[in-house]
Amino acid sequence: MALLVPLLVLLLFSSSCGTSSSLDISHGTTAASVGEELNYYVVVETTSLEPSPVCQGHRVSPSASGSGNLTGGAWVPLSHPNGPCSEAGNSGAPWSSAAETLQWDQHRAGYIQRKLSGDEPAGDDDEPPLQQPQASGVTSEPAAKFALPAGNQGKSEVTPTATVGGGSLPGVTQHMVIDTASDVPWVQCAPCPKPQCHPQTDATYDPSKSTTYAPFPCSSPVCRQLGPYANGCTGAGNTGQCQYRVQYPDGSSTSGTYISDVLTITPTPAGMVSGFRFGCSHALQRPDLFSNTTAGIMSLGRGAQSLSSQTKGTYGHVFSYCVPPTSSHTGFFVLGVPRIAASKYVLTPMLKSKMVPSMYLVRLRGIDVAGQRVAVPPMVFAAGAVMDSRTVITRLQPTAYRALRDAFRAQMGAYRVAPPKGQLDTCYDFTGVRTLRLPKISLVFDSRSNSGAAVELDPSGVLFNSCLAFASTGAGDGSTGVIGHVQQRTIEVLYNVGGSAVGFRRAAC
Repeated sequence: MALLVPLLVLLLFSSSCGTSSSLDISHGTTAASVGEELNYYVVVETTSLEPSPVCQGHRVSPSASGSGNLTGGAWVPLSHPNGPCSEAGNSGAPWSSAAETLQWDQHRAGYIQRKLSGDEPAGDDDEPPLQQPQASGVTSEPAAKFALPAGNQGKSEVTPTATVGGGSLPGVTQHMVIDTASDVPWVQCAPCPKPQCHPQTDATYDPSKSTTYAPFPCSSPVCRQLGPYANGCTGAGNTGQCQYRVQYPDGSSTSGTYISDVLTITPTPAGMVSGFRFGCSHALQRPDLFSNTTAGIMSLGRGAQSLSSQTKGTYGHVFSYCVPPTSSHTGFFVLGVPRIAASKYVLTPMLKSKMVPSMYLVRLRGIDVAGQRVAVPPMVFAAGAVMDSRTVITRLQPTAYRALRDAFRAQMGAYRVAPPKGQLDTCYDFTGVRTLRLPKISLVFDSRSNSGAAVELDPSGVLFNSCLAFASTGAGDGSTGVIGHVQQRTIEVLYNVGGSAVGFRRAAC
């Protein structure tokens, strides 16, 4: 397999042109007021928050972001499968609407919160399916590109290659969603008849054409360790093959045979993972909820089955990613320790939930809007928040969300208010607006210092579809929050699992 990690990120901001509403600081302003403006506000072109039909590539040089700057690690580009920077984006697959994305996202965030509160079984999901099925799946989640072995010495009927880091990766390439809140990686495998499987633009991985593929016997320790993801056995005795099943909060699920094969991340010895364990999916429930630009999910959770756990001996149980600001830009995924100086990262302790130990939790200490800390009692944040690569919009405890919303609204009085969109209740009509004056928003996490670990959000991490990209958990102030990938845009998020720390590096992509 070869990992190239595109990213499914939906950016649906209203198009704009015409008059400007930016602040004029050229006449009659003091040096102090200019400094305050720079410190607490950012003026951006509305078009900079919108995707372009042409790939703009990296906003930051890959060499500065991590390419070649690893100690025994692997760096690969991150882009949106439906966008112009991804080969899969050339398929012409339709995007999800904002309403569909927000509906799916509500299921995702609610599922995470229920699991953390103990109201959801560890491996199953009884949430009813979405009321409005999507024709082409949700296109707003991170995804990865893999190359699986395609036959004896690469001589197969289907042997596409992917160019990564100047090298060619032989095998059947697959785009897969990256997921920090799940444990079992899986990919659609032949035979995978429709309608049990969803259409995909990539060639289907066929284990029968790989000389390095191997299923796990039901009696093997690996099969017994699947726990809640175990799904019985096919065959009898020593010849029986281990089966798995994973269910998701949107009503979808995957099932098939649990197998191993070679994972190729980069075309170097350090980028090869022999005996990588993953699910070979032969059937999906609700296949309409998967985009045809993706072939499965690459899990990065703390569980023993995830990519990060399986490779911890090689890559030090460290990985990071940077979500690009739009689908017309490219970010990156890193497996291993970046060689970038530790001082470049803002660090916060990585917490663990007793209910769901595979998820990554952090704790907020406060939120700053335009340089002012919003009034939220510290106990509101006591349950922490999950760092999730698939959740779109950040969920805050009700008191914290209301304080942030009110402070943001007070700073946005110059713009026309628009009706709410789904769970987003602070929306604007930017028609005819060429530039936006946005208050800077910083999430302040726990740290060893008294001031906390402040992470300023990029402008692309503040708005979603012309709305404030935050929502309430819908539960009490004792509920667990979720940090979605919109707020993570342009920030390298570093997961040092062995060191129990999460790092943030701004303007990384």
